Amino acid sequence: MENYSVTSDGFSMFERLLTESAVDDLVSFVEQNISVESRRGGARNLLDFPQMRALAESFVVRSEVEAVLGRCARVVRGILFDKTEGANWKVPWHQDVTIAVTHKVEAEGFGPWSLKAGVLHVQPPATVLEHMVSVSLHLDDCPKENGALRVIPGSHTSGKLGERLIEELAERSATVTCAMFRGGVLMMRPLLLHASSASTIPGHRRVIHFDYAAAELPSGMNWAVNQA
Repeated sequence: MENYSVTSDGFSMFERLLTESAVDDLVSFVEQNISVESRRGGARNLLDFPQMRALAESFVVRSEVEAVLGRCARVVRGILFDKTEGANWKVPWHQDVTIAVTHKVEAEGFGPWSLKAGVLHVQPPATVLEHMVSVSLHLDDCPKENGALRVIPGSHTSGKLGERLIEELAERSATVTCAMFRGGVLMMRPLLLHASSASTIPGHRRVIHFDYAAAELPSGMNWAVNQA
């Protein structure tokens, strides 16, 4: 697997960072405890589960996060994605530009606001997103045919982009397909341009996704860490 840097490229890939037994345990836990929305192919609020919070705070994951954000990094959101034949979506080129918070506070550069699974979300300024990373733990093999994420290396350095600029960058930029084995982990900056195709093979493409932040929010605004 080729080496990429979260700092310069906006993402890194770690092959089989989780052991086979650890993945088996996670799959069993997900199947027994987490209700996946069949049409949307996922579940929010993973941090409500102590086992998921323990995973997010585990040494094997935090050590990689802290190498980028420092020891002050905190997990602020957890989501499960499960791409199947019944929920086989494709995602166009985009950036992840929303965060989950506890309540609405009027602050410069924050907005618009939205509600997802009962949790308040808002688009913050780029300065907040630049002090965040996302970690995706793969519970299934994810080759190109199974909807592996595609990214544009270095695109995270351009700040928040409008739709037209995203389309222009996607047309003229080289892309990387982040094919991952079961147990592999992908770390990326939220502002990195990324996309994914629908899966062309049967089965699951389950990913546990955690967001980490080292930024403080202004004006008494708080991360929705207990609700994700």
